[in-house]
Amino acid sequence: MGEIFVVVEHRMGEVREITFEMLFKAHELCQGLSHTLTAIVIGGRDEAFVNDIAQRADRVIAVEDEQLTDFDSDLAKEILKRLIEKDRPFLTLMGHTSWGRDLAPALSIETGFPLATDCVDILIESGHPHVMRQMYNGKLFSKVSFKKSECYLITVRPGVFPPDMVEGRQGEVIRQGIPADLPEARKQFVEFVDEGAGEVDISKAELLVSVGRGISEEENIGVVKELADLMGGVLSCSRPVVDKKWLPKYHQVGTSGKSVKPKVYISFGISGAFQHTAGLTGAGTVIAINKDPKAPIFRVADYGVVDDLFKIVGALKEKLGA
Repeated sequence: MGEIFVVVEHRMGEVREITFEMLFKAHELCQGLSHTLTAIVIGGRDEAFVNDIAQRADRVIAVEDEQLTDFDSDLAKEILKRLIEKDRPFLTLMGHTSWGRDLAPALSIETGFPLATDCVDILIESGHPHVMRQMYNGKLFSKVSFKKSECYLITVRPGVFPPDMVEGRQGEVIRQGIPADLPEARKQFVEFVDEGAGEVDISKAELLVSVGRGISEEENIGVVKELADLMGGVLSCSRPVVDKKWLPKYHQVGTSGKSVKPKVYISFGISGAFQHTAGLTGAGTVIAINKDPKAPIFRVADYGVVDDLFKIVGALKEKLGA
């Protein structure tokens, strides 16, 4: 019987949602392969969330030390390398996040095991792993195989698997200290700054009215903001709007912004790159307005309108009595 590792990502004492998503997929894979699901926690002493993680895994290996409270890729790489070389897991899953992008390539070099990044699905065929990746801004899916190896490393795109808990697990928690012979860290954590904090919290809004590159000019944002106010919603946006400094970052939805769970999400002029749609997995109803019928946003939308966004905004405002 083999094993699958899931590296637990956490920040300021809270588990990041990508961890739960990876644990859900790892459970599915373990069921098919009759493998053991092991969660790896690299963190401070007596992290409160360890027992919660144990409810989603067969066992939890918690490497604990105060200098591990905040993420350090150098220390994490050394610790994971030793665990992987000792237990030889079939798969090691990490989030395709700032953590994973920093950690996974170096870990692949150190261990010599092959790595596939930014994966949207993991398949097992004839006992060998394959992964699905997106290309050309999400317009094409590619199926990727690995060179034959004993162990494989994978980073998983946030938002592609549900974060649901599977009942019936209660894993053993194995606590251990930091290895005494780890090399000295070459960096030091100073502080965490949440660039998404601001006047509004889009992650708590029940209705989001979102604008993208199709808004064309900064002056046009006010037109959509008026609609959002009439509907009792909150204005949000995609990354290009923030990059142009038309709206502050705390309005941004997506992997480099915030994940949101509104009851209704209405997008105007957003193409729907995966970085944006990954932040929408918790949304109830998604309504997309875009003049490009091939825009990727329509793949995740429950309702779509192919038309000029300003025409739709005007019609909605008229219906609302503006």
